[in-house]
Amino acid sequence: MAKLARLQKIDRPPEAEEGARVPRLRTRFYAFLSYSHKDKELADWLHRELEKFRVPNSLAGKLTANGVVPRRLTPIFRDEQDLSAGADLAEEIKSALATSQFLIVLCTPTAATSRWTNAEIEAFKRTRPEGCVLAAIAGGEPFASDVPGQEHEECFPPALRYKYDRRGHQTAKRAEPLAADFRTTGEGRRLAFLKLVAGMLGVGLDELVQRETTRRHRQLAWLAAASLGGMAVTSTLAVVALEARNAAREQRRQAEGLIGFMLGDLKGKLEPIGQLDALDGVGTRVLAYYQKQGTADLTDAALSQRSKALSLMAQVADARGDIDGALKLYREAMAGTAETIRRNPRDTQALFDHAQNVFYVGYIAQNRGDLAGAEADYRKYRRLAGTMVAIEPDNLKWRMEVQYAQANLGIVLLLQRRFAEAAQQFEGALRTIEALASVDPANADYQDARQQALAWLADTQRAEGNLDKAIGTRERQVALLDRLVQTSSDVTFKQWDIPAHQALGLLYASRGQLDRSLEQLRGAVAAAQELIPIEPNNDLWKRFAANAQLELGRTLLAADQRKEAVEQTDAGCRLAVAPPSRDATQWRPLRTQCFATKARLALASGAKAEALGFAEQSLISARAEQSADAITKRYSVAAAYRLLGNARGATGDRAGARTAWSRGLSLLPANTVERPWEMYEHAQLLGSLDRAAEAGSLNERLRAIGYKSVT
Repeated sequence: MAKLARLQKIDRPPEAEEGARVPRLRTRFYAFLSYSHKDKELADWLHRELEKFRVPNSLAGKLTANGVVPRRLTPIFRDEQDLSAGADLAEEIKSALATSQFLIVLCTPTAATSRWTNAEIEAFKRTRPEGCVLAAIAGGEPFASDVPGQEHEECFPPALRYKYDRRGHQTAKRAEPLAADFRTTGEGRRLAFLKLVAGMLGVGLDELVQRETTRRHRQLAWLAAASLGGMAVTSTLAVVALEARNAAREQRRQAEGLIGFMLGDLKGKLEPIGQLDALDGVGTRVLAYYQKQGTADLTDAALSQRSKALSLMAQVADARGDIDGALKLYREAMAGTAETIRRNPRDTQALFDHAQNVFYVGYIAQNRGDLAGAEADYRKYRRLAGTMVAIEPDNLKWRMEVQYAQANLGIVLLLQRRFAEAAQQFEGALRTIEALASVDPANADYQDARQQALAWLADTQRAEGNLDKAIGTRERQVALLDRLVQTSSDVTFKQWDIPAHQALGLLYASRGQLDRSLEQLRGAVAAAQELIPIEPNNDLWKRFAANAQLELGRTLLAADQRKEAVEQTDAGCRLAVAPPSRDATQWRPLRTQCFATKARLALASGAKAEALGFAEQSLISARAEQSADAITKRYSVAAAYRLLGNARGATGDRAGARTAWSRGLSLLPANTVERPWEMYEHAQLLGSLDRAAEAGSLNERLRAIGYKSVT
């Protein structure tokens, strides 16, 4: 919550005209309760609870960001009359708003459409833009009006949804008021009430809950002591036991509600700012609580909370680089979510939680090169997502999980060079996301997933040698991204527009269509140059720019446009060769490409010694590359050896050239499904070593699919 200034002395509302007579209130109000009169019953309860609440002695008088903590939250102002007949807010209402430290809005769909509730929020925000507005959500959904077709569920009045500037004017910036969820599906009345109070007092929710729990313990202790004096009365003992049991249940409910807050709201606030220690502390406290309970006796809700805490700690361990620790925690969390599903096989939220743990175990396996293990986990993830959709077919979130599962399974199959199977998964992912996007075309997440599915499918088709299909798929992706770039302010689409145009350019080049290739590659470079000034230190965008420029330089050389080829290659190399304070792992392939293109340019211009030097640098860089795909790295190093052999041959060192070519050929694995550009590399090495028959067989296969290379 934003830091609040103490309430200033206000003799009259600031919007009152000079000279106008304004009634002066003798009392300042602690809070103003704004609500629709159709919600009067809940407003009565909330007003009553606020005014009878006693702040714990240990907190009263404490100085917080909201001022000195009072002993009572009084007085609370609420309008008892229906103002629908009037044309404007009464002066009494305006004065009460101007002299209230907080504004509490009881949020329901009826309040969202109430003219007077909205007018009260406007008046409060105009007089005090930095004042504290708290939302008590009793029905509907916040910001539902942003979702087409769900406008009737909106519970925030318009003035609550936007920030006001210091002059009291509404801005276009979305406001995020401190909100307490009083719905039965939310935090529950008591925990939501305490959250509202904590927001006004400026203290932590956990601190207030602990104080409340301590107070209840004292009450229970006194009650127990009093009951000992009347042990002879059986009925009294029964009443005390019943109340003690109910109090214990209430204590546990509040504790678990606090844990829900820790794993929900608090986690959501700490994650974006990278507070790993705090997140770890949250998870540790939750687990310590449940260890005292004993996992065998945990309720379904408690078991779910424990699993979420384990998942949270696993995320922290992963972020810190403790992969073994993260894997252990994910597996323990997965055991808990599996037990939850065993108890409630049709609980879709439990299935979702279990699926997330299964995915992360598979993701760690994939990053460690255990592709078989990753595939098994991703297939399990896919089955879980399918079960969720079967139970709730209209839930779009579950259908999105199916799309994620199909895409991830496709990626791990692609890494195993099982291209046909990978294509099937990407085609399924594309069908799923296109169906979702047709339901909600304005959903940016759907459109992003759609263009990514097209990219993966195109890469797989290219790897299979289906160049025409790959070109068609890439053209669909580029058309989609170009349209999104024009209609959306989301830079994500501009970001992916760069590699999309580049990939389409490379596909055109592989068909010998150099003019069309250069057009796409120049488009990729232009897109990168337009994007980088927005965030000059964005490392990913600079890598995209360097890659596009180096590919453009290589293709310009093939088109015999050497001057521009040198310019683009030099520009790409300036980004790639000396990247300050960057991850060398990410930049190493671009360094290899830079030196290789410079070597080819030098050979084309007759600078043989210079070409040899660049070729040697390219080989050193290729050897230093790190890749999860060992086969891909072998072909990369083999290509560097072929270039080195060509450079040595140009200087007249035929023996050195054959040695380099032989070493390159020896790196190529046997019985491997080769992608077209790898097949080309293989054929070139064989041809250089005078193994024409073997090279001819490969070249024939390349001609059959219409593949041509620019190197």
